[in-house]
Amino acid sequence: MTGFTLAGTPLTEHFHVCAFFNSKADEYDVLLPFYAEAHGQGEKTLHLVNPENFNAHKQKLADFGMPVDALEQAGQLEIQTWEHSYLAAEGKFERNSMLTNLIDSRNAAIENGFPRLRVVGDMDWVFLQDMDLRGILSYEAEVNEFLMVNKQPAVCVYDIAKLSGSMMMDLLRTHPLTLVNGVVQENPFYTPALEMLEELRTRSPEYV
Repeated sequence: MTGFTLAGTPLTEHFHVCAFFNSKADEYDVLLPFYAEAHGQGEKTLHLVNPENFNAHKQKLADFGMPVDALEQAGQLEIQTWEHSYLAAEGKFERNSMLTNLIDSRNAAIENGFPRLRVVGDMDWVFLQDMDLRGILSYEAEVNEFLMVNKQPAVCVYDIAKLSGSMMMDLLRTHPLTLVNGVVQENPFYTPALEMLEELRTRSPEYV
């Protein structure tokens, strides 16, 4: 299987990236080549986007030279909005449902002949009212194990201006790689999933 890169950095040992951006322009500067590389190698990409940005996102891909309609028809490009992915449970985040969605998407891509599925998720939904931070962190920790086993890249995109210091640190700890200022690096704060999940349970004993 052909290798892959993000921001010019080969991903070989870790595949779960916490990406912090200051603007949408910065985000697309980094991620558009990542999408294009996938399509050039015959891989599938799954984009999880804010429904308000759905049309603008497709236009960004098209402006970069990607044949969006043809890729969608071929099943090589799939764009899901939040209400069909992260918030499919009546507008609420349910980590088990999202994990199932991710696993099913990966399995379907392989069954349909694609060598790999790349996932990029706009995580701005975590700032909606009454979001359960522990559930989000648990999801991030659990999904990392799935990505490691399948050597599948996933990029979680965060608006750095919206994060508190404590939230940013917790998010960092669930990802083995970071992308800051356009540079991918191994994360010295990364905490393995089992350890992180146990800490979350300690913080809130009723949380499972």
